[in-house]
Amino acid sequence: MIDTICTFLTNRIRKEMPEIYDERAEVINYGLQNIVGEIPKIFLLFIISFILGMLKEVLFMFIVLTPYRGASGGFHLKTHLGCIVGTTAFYCGIVLLSQHVILDDITKYILIGISWIFGMFMIKLYAPADTENVPILSKKDRKKKQMIAYITYSIGLMAALLIQNNVISNILLFGNLLQTLTITKLAYRLTKNKYGYEVYGDASV
Repeated sequence: MIDTICTFLTNRIRKEMPEIYDERAEVINYGLQNIVGEIPKIFLLFIISFILGMLKEVLFMFIVLTPYRGASGGFHLKTHLGCIVGTTAFYCGIVLLSQHVILDDITKYILIGISWIFGMFMIKLYAPADTENVPILSKKDRKKKQMIAYITYSIGLMAALLIQNNVISNILLFGNLLQTLTITKLAYRLTKNKYGYEVYGDASV
């Protein structure tokens, strides 16, 4: 259903803009699939989290993590079903973990410090982590997103350090850390993804 809708929209765009070549049309179609596919994915995520009694926590995590996820990027699962399952496991799993893990102050400070250093290094190496279907080829865009990733990641961990509520603090810590893992070379290999620059070469101006 989603594929049919996106193909229709892509054809309409090509009709209005005949200068769009086939490869560009494929990129547009893939981008539309990600956008249109987000709607049922988010809808199901909130339904499942409501059933599990963690809607407020998942909604909080979704809101606070979106800026960092949008800037840092990350791998894409190959099917809509896989994406739905993966997204639900990501959010609900982290909330569940956050509810059951209690960190004393010293342990939390050390873990946040290590996570910040690790995150800065990974962002420097890989962010924004694009894909071959939706590459980010502009050096200006890449630099901007990378800077936003640095800032939003640091803010998230600083908030985790300052907030006294154990569950909220854990959500910020584990959520940002796990999101950082999704941009790594290992995560891309395990999910059989490729970075956009690996396919299209160096970013242009």
